[in-house]
Parts: sequence; structure tokens; C-alpha cells
Amino acid sequence: MRHFLDLASCSTDELHDLIDLALCLKAEWRDGGNEPVLCGKTLGMIFQKPSLRTRVSFEMGMKHLGGDAIMLGAQEIGLGVRESVPDVARVLSSYVQGMMARVFDHQDVLELAEYSRVPVINGLSDDYHPCQALADILTIRERFGRLGDLKLAFVGDGNNVAASVALACAHFGIDFSIATPEGYEMKAPIREQAIEIAKGNGTVIEMQTHPQLAVAEADVVYTDTWVSMGQEAEARERAGEFGAFQVNADLLRQAKPTAIVMHCLPAHRGDEITDEVIDGAQSQVFAQAENRMHAQKAILARLLA
Repeated sequence: MRHFLDLASCSTDELHDLIDLALCLKAEWRDGGNEPVLCGKTLGMIFQKPSLRTRVSFEMGMKHLGGDAIMLGAQEIGLGVRESVPDVARVLSSYVQGMMARVFDHQDVLELAEYSRVPVINGLSDDYHPCQALADILTIRERFGRLGDLKLAFVGDGNNVAASVALACAHFGIDFSIATPEGYEMKAPIREQAIEIAKGNGTVIEMQTHPQLAVAEADVVYTDTWVSMGQEAEARERAGEFGAFQVNADLLRQAKPTAIVMHCLPAHRGDEITDEVIDGAQSQVFAQAENRMHAQKAILARLLA
């Protein structure tokens, strides 16, 4: 694995290895601390979008493993505006041992990887959020003790999070059912990627427009914001389209009694999810947020160590 750009580019074996390593690193950290396998290594972090979890989890992950991280904001680089993406990749990769980029256009991540001399990690793009999905799988594995014979229902926008969760489920043998309003489905090429991977792992991928059908007998109920960064102008329209797609107590009752609730955060409480659900006994939202750090430590260790 040269870079970590999206889950479609990874093999199922590579992803299982990352989850196993994340479990080991998390246990090691809780038992007194991680070995400094990244001593002397620095991660350059490029941000076009603001961040809480991505910045802190990567920075602390590097510190846990003995390394350092440098945060580079949108105004400092002007990726693709002040300086071309290939030039940024060439220069930054001569200073650091790895790069993480949180950007709008997925093509920017691909160009960084093409021209970089060091590994590149996609911290988020408009098409994919693979680090989040890996943390989600880690959370599911911890909660259920397995990854097979489970169903995950995604309710809401067919966005970058939904895309990466679908790909993760396809790899790990978790049946995936998504309910989106018409016009907000996952992008067709990504949907086809998930379906193709699922064929080799006995996974069912379902797309529909009825939240109750998607959630029926689900083990995991997942949602995300209806309005992602860069879509603020669509907020009023989206609120009307997504009104019936709220994860609330009534919808959660359609899932199994043992089902867990997930959300990648930040949450718009009262819109895509209610306080009662996100703060309830079935919520794994904040365990999921913590697992961003542990899953990403596995990625960092594999790519940079």
C-alpha cells in the first residue's frame, strides 16, 4: 500500500490488516503507550476545510507513535491557486515523510499522490472519506466482536461518507442498505465500485428511498449531516428534501433492539438526528470519534514506519 486515497484502491486483505493493527495499537496505547515507531518522522497536513477530529486525531496519532505533525491551512498554501498541486507535492514531500490532505476536489488528492515522493493520505475529499470509514469498521468490530453477518443502514445524503462506508461494508462482508431522497443518491461510479467489491465478499448492497425499509432489522444505523461544507447555499432546499430522513426514536425502533447508532460528526442535532438518539444508550458516536485516532495510527504506521 503506497498511499491511502480511497477504499476501492485497497485490497480486502490490506484493510483487514489495518483493522487488526488498529486494535493492537489501541490496546497498546491504553496499556501505557505506543512504541515510537515514527520517531524522526513528520506528517505534513494540508487543510482546505476546517477540522476538529481530522486535525487533532492525526496530530495526536503522530505524537503517540513518536513523530510530529505540521498543520498547513488553506491560506498558507493556496492549493491549486497560489501554487499548483504538483509543485506543492514536489516541495512538501522533500521536507516531510508523509502527507495528509483534507480538500474539496478529490482530483487534488490524486495529483498530490502522483507527484509526491512520500505517502499521501486522503483525510477527506468531496468523493471519499476513507479514514472515517476505517474508524467506523473498528467501532463495529469492537461493539459486535465480529464483522460478518451484520447489516448497516445509512440514512440521508449519498455523500463522501456514505460512499466510503459502502465500500468498507463491501470489503468487510457487512450488508449495506442506503436510503436517500431522489436526486441525492451516491455517485454511480462509486456505487459500481462498491457492488463489484461486494461480489467477492458475499455482501449485499441495496439502494432505496424509504428509510424504514433500509433500517429494518439493521445492526447499525448511520447518518450524516444533510448539508456538507460547500453546500451551505442548498441548506433550505435540502432541509425540505430530507425531512423524512431523520434518525429518531421511531425510526430506530425499526432496527434490531441491539442496534447501534453512528454519526461521523459534526451533528446538526434536531435535523438528521435527535438528541434522544445521539445521546442515547445505543449511540456509539463518540467511541467512533475516538477511533479516528486509533484507525489512523494504523494507516500511519503502515505507510510511514
